[in-house]
Amino acid sequence: MPEIEDGGPVHRAAVDVHRALAARSATVATAESLTGGMIGAVLTSVAGASATFRGGVIAYATQAKAELLGVRPALLAEHGAVHPDVAHYMAVGARRALVATYGLAVTGVAGPEPQDGRPVGTVFVGVAGPDDQVTVRELRLAGDRAGIRGATVEEALRTLLAIVTGTTLK
Repeated sequence: MPEIEDGGPVHRAAVDVHRALAARSATVATAESLTGGMIGAVLTSVAGASATFRGGVIAYATQAKAELLGVRPALLAEHGAVHPDVAHYMAVGARRALVATYGLAVTGVAGPEPQDGRPVGTVFVGVAGPDDQVTVRELRLAGDRAGIRGATVEEALRTLLAIVTGTTLK
């Protein structure tokens, strides 16, 4: 397995995630909505990422969440795309579709307008792991669109790292 290196301007949390996954011979796949591939981009900024990152699905449109990740259309019709159960099924779908140990998913409202009855800054992070365990974390982020998207990447990686290592988020 290649050494995970911090080779330049990479995201510290991504390096930590890759190291934790590699230590456990584990992999991750992503399902992204509001971040539009930013999590995958940050994960692949680390040299050696291919040892632990399987790939990702950018399911920005609501219909894509159903078609590509298996989110039930009835759930999306009833609650919209910004809902904890949607994050749950997106994470499960990413894990299944890309045959990974963990699936990491994000769905939320970056703004500038509320969506699905949820205020700007509402984000759900889902992590599906071994033994069909799924954790969903709700975030309430402040800032402009770019700030919310960036904070989502950071918090998603922190959440994944805590689950992989069995530690508590602070």
